[in-house]
Amino acid sequence: MSTFIIEPSYSANQSQSPRVRVAQFGDGYSQRVGDGINLLARQWSLVFNGNAAEMDAVEAFLEIESGITSFDWQPPTGAAGKFLCMAWNRSIAGFNNESVTATFTEVFGS
Repeated sequence: MSTFIIEPSYSANQSQSPRVRVAQFGDGYSQRVGDGINLLARQWSLVFNGNAAEMDAVEAFLEIESGITSFDWQPPTGAAGKFLCMAWNRSIAGFNNESVTATFTEVFGS
């Protein structure tokens, strides 16, 4: 398993949405139960900023994994985990000033 260790400057936003199953009954009553044992998968929206060579390295790593293979990553806060990146964007802001925007989603298993 690969490890994502590239650390150009970036901004990061974490979000979590618990997986919950809801049974809705006709009288307006509902019941909720957790869906599985890993209810809270962390999701990180990341923006990497740097020169073209740094962004080439970020993009090359993501292309190798291609949203299929999970990789180890240590978020800015919390414990390290296994993550997938299903989509990313690359932008050019000026001469040798580029960014890659990506979303890392925590996975449990391989």
